[in-house]
Amino acid sequence: MNSLVYAMGGMGSGGAGGQGSGITTFIPLILMFVIFYFLLIRPQQKKTKQHRELLSALKKGDRIVSSGGLHGVITGLANDVITVEIAPKIRVKVSRNSIAGVISKGQ
Repeated sequence: MNSLVYAMGGMGSGGAGGQGSGITTFIPLILMFVIFYFLLIRPQQKKTKQHRELLSALKKGDRIVSSGGLHGVITGLANDVITVEIAPKIRVKVSRNSIAGVISKGQ
């Protein structure tokens, strides 16, 4: 009878040990998520925020380049459409979201 009591006591502590190992199996998964957050997600969020700020700061006279490669000067602004002069008296309308960047005056 004593051996049965000891055997049951051993199972109780073994069950608790099994739960502890379940938590430790999630530690690598959590570490992988943290690494992905700092290497992929956070830099992408920063880049998206900078691009939104760039688009909101556009004004007439800025030299821009579109994602399609058009270089020009902004001559008109609307909500989602920007008029860009790419050559003397040649103007095209471009979606605001397709602006890749602003060219500095030195370039």
